[in-house]
Amino acid sequence: MSTAVSQIDEVKTTPWAGGHSPFKVEYGKLMMWFFLLSDAFTFSSLLMAYGALRFSAKTWPAADKVFQSVPGTSIEHGAPLVFVGIMTFILILSSVTMVMAVEAGHRNAKKEVAWWMVATVIGGFMFLGCQALEWNHLHSEGFWWGSIPDAEKLGEFFTDPVSTVTAHQFANLFFTITGFHGFHVFTGVIINVIITINVLVGTYEKRGSYLMVEKVGLYWHFVDLVWVFVFTFFYLV
Repeated sequence: MSTAVSQIDEVKTTPWAGGHSPFKVEYGKLMMWFFLLSDAFTFSSLLMAYGALRFSAKTWPAADKVFQSVPGTSIEHGAPLVFVGIMTFILILSSVTMVMAVEAGHRNAKKEVAWWMVATVIGGFMFLGCQALEWNHLHSEGFWWGSIPDAEKLGEFFTDPVSTVTAHQFANLFFTITGFHGFHVFTGVIINVIITINVLVGTYEKRGSYLMVEKVGLYWHFVDLVWVFVFTFFYLV
């Protein structure tokens, strides 16, 4: 009998018997990191394609000319990158509120987690609203997938002679990459809404852990980080 017990104990303590993670990371969090890594490769491929086309072209739309208005207001010229600066500030601020939600979760402070999650959701919706305004404005200017302004108006967005080929490349890549990022933001907002509801009904309080808030926080910070690169490639370079 004692031999059988010792054999069972030996099996339980073997490296293949499960137990603690070798990286001391919870399984779900580890899977989130794997997902974010694979998603980073996708964004990297899109941005490298944009960079390759951008720097191989002789002419390219000037960011300070394309993005010089503030959609939704009477400011049509003379405010380069102001609106996208507001968008970026909103998204970064929502990342800060997510940090506060995670920190409150570590203290099992249910009300604080709920309030910070609501603030994060609001920030996400505000960013999406700003992006919708920007897209609508660019569409009214003539930019869209497979569509660019007429030759006369197109010259307003170039510092060099007009090139319809590069203008088409710019429009297609801009709406594809910012749209792909916007889809990630929208997905993150929906997930955050679900997590917020779970916080309010006490799901994580009963579990004794707000680890799910931390997991979605990783996703939200990733979305924020990707926007920094999108902002740099399209609006600054």
